[in-house]
Amino acid sequence: MLTLLLVIIYIAFISLGLPDSVLGAAWPSMFEQLGVPVGYAGIITMIIAGTTILSSLSSNFLNRKLGTGRVMVISVAVTAAALFGFSVSSKFWHLCLIGIPYGLGAGNVDASLNNYVALHYKPRHMSWLHCFWGVGTMIGPAVMSAFIAGGGVWTQGYRSISIFQMILTAVLLASLPLWKKAEKVEEKAGRNGERSLSLTNEFPLETRCADENTVSSTLPAEEESPVTLKTAIKIPGVLFAILAFLCYCIVEATTGFWATTYMVFYRGIEINLATSWAMLFYVGITAGRFLSGFVSEKLGDKNMIRSGSAIVLLALALMALPFGGKWLVFAALILAGFGCAPIFPCMIHATPDRFGKKNSQAVIGLQMACAYTGSTFGPPLFGLIVQKISVFWLPFYGMIFALLLIVLSELLNRRQRLCASGQTGQQAC
Repeated sequence: MLTLLLVIIYIAFISLGLPDSVLGAAWPSMFEQLGVPVGYAGIITMIIAGTTILSSLSSNFLNRKLGTGRVMVISVAVTAAALFGFSVSSKFWHLCLIGIPYGLGAGNVDASLNNYVALHYKPRHMSWLHCFWGVGTMIGPAVMSAFIAGGGVWTQGYRSISIFQMILTAVLLASLPLWKKAEKVEEKAGRNGERSLSLTNEFPLETRCADENTVSSTLPAEEESPVTLKTAIKIPGVLFAILAFLCYCIVEATTGFWATTYMVFYRGIEINLATSWAMLFYVGITAGRFLSGFVSEKLGDKNMIRSGSAIVLLALALMALPFGGKWLVFAALILAGFGCAPIFPCMIHATPDRFGKKNSQAVIGLQMACAYTGSTFGPPLFGLIVQKISVFWLPFYGMIFALLLIVLSELLNRRQRLCASGQTGQQAC
């Protein structure tokens, strides 16, 4: 049952990545037809990002009311409708308006799926699922390019992707009984005590820090009501967690966005070569997530995050070196992608262990909102530095946030160790 659901979730992750990179691929053909300046793409992406942040924050409420299965069906259906709306749009303001439901649907899918996999599947699946998201981000532009190169128009590309999302909606609708059965099996197992009563996995952090009598009288996390966002933000350590997501996404998004500009204007690499090399960063992320799935269970989430962060820091330091030529930048981009690969999936997967299963959906909603905030505002913030100073500072900008990520992650690990060992009080955990 869970295996079949996992297959469906894998397909859903591909569909989540499909439209994410399509706008960039289609925009050179779109803006002239729409009669707007080329810079107007930023308006659409900001609208989508803003509504995605809002929907990530609402995912906790919707999942408590509807369940993951129903949220998935509704969200993917909304996304499919929005993509179809893109395919029939002829005015720029149409795209802006339709970007609202697109962002609302995408944010709920992302937060809900990440939480479900973190709760029910092993770490390798989280890495591979995010690898499949990367596959989706590569397929989307390829589909759009195929239509445009074949003499078609960008609306046909959007329509084909919307049809895929509609098919997925039908599959998810048909799979609703599976989601319900999985929930019933888990509830029954929880009542019979068949699920692990390990303090590491099944109880929230505050329960793990309590004395033995308190633990024995506390219900397992599955039987407690999920917390609200207002409560989740007050859980000790959550602020560190969401700031860590902010820092990571600033590093990933800024490096990916400005790598070509850095290579052309600072390293003097030919623009065609620089453009193709910039894709190596994302190839490194996708390949790295596939490979990390084989070692994530052995090393654990914490060590994967540590090693990934250290590799990113090393890669950015190599990129900053004044010698080595273009081949050093080539190697640094691949290395940076490999370093980024395990960080996001492992931080998500570690959430139930760090904050308890009953808190995980709310915390992951907050984390995803901060992730989108970092991805949205990190590159424009560095753009101000480029405008006022120089693109030379790209690797140093990334290193600052990579170091902050390491510090925040280690503060989380320290808090978790103290809580597990009982060296701090219940309230502090």
